[in-house]
Amino acid sequence: MAKILIIEDELGVQMTLEDRLIAEGYEVEVKGDGIRGEEAAKQHEFDLILLDVMLPGRDGFTVCKHLREHGIRTPIIMLTARNTNIDVIMGLQQGADDYVMKPFDMGVLLARIEASLRRAESPVDQPESKESPDLIVFGDYTLDRVKGSLFFGEDQISLNAQEYRLLEYLALHPQQIVSRDQILDDVWGYDTSIYTRTVDVHIAKLRFHLKESENPNHIRTVRGRGYRFIP
Repeated sequence: MAKILIIEDELGVQMTLEDRLIAEGYEVEVKGDGIRGEEAAKQHEFDLILLDVMLPGRDGFTVCKHLREHGIRTPIIMLTARNTNIDVIMGLQQGADDYVMKPFDMGVLLARIEASLRRAESPVDQPESKESPDLIVFGDYTLDRVKGSLFFGEDQISLNAQEYRLLEYLALHPQQIVSRDQILDDVWGYDTSIYTRTVDVHIAKLRFHLKESENPNHIRTVRGRGYRFIP
């Protein structure tokens, strides 16, 4: 039984989410402000976190940032009532895996939750025609697929779960041009109707971790087509 933490201050939304998720077979814990929600996420293990943006005590962006800095890789879906690209991008940049706009369709949210839980449990699809090593070395970096970690020399680089999955996917398809829609299908598990800026923001975060934000070396943009990974 997956355990979900809801960090949401609106009582009506709290009750709706809690009742439906329990009915779907999930174990649920609810916190009504950012400070208590962050403490709960740090003290207990959860399979997924639903995190509202506008919270008393500490906003959702800050909570997400603190959890990632604390080394917590639990999938985070942010809930936002502010339908602007800036809010979406900010949430993804702080380490969120996904986002859902309020008012949301419960069926859509449940599908997002199920997809996030599947991603956390299953490895990235591997190319059928190629060997898939436990260690993928590119430049000074090593992707350890057994540990689920990225290393620069002997130093581990902190990636959240979705950043790791995206990098692993790209590394398993070297030299291939992969489109944003293809990445969304294979890594996020969504169809192509989902907002593709999600991919761009995660690519930017990976480039930051690889210290190539200004001059991309390993993750190249192919204008109008997508991205190519260069080992």
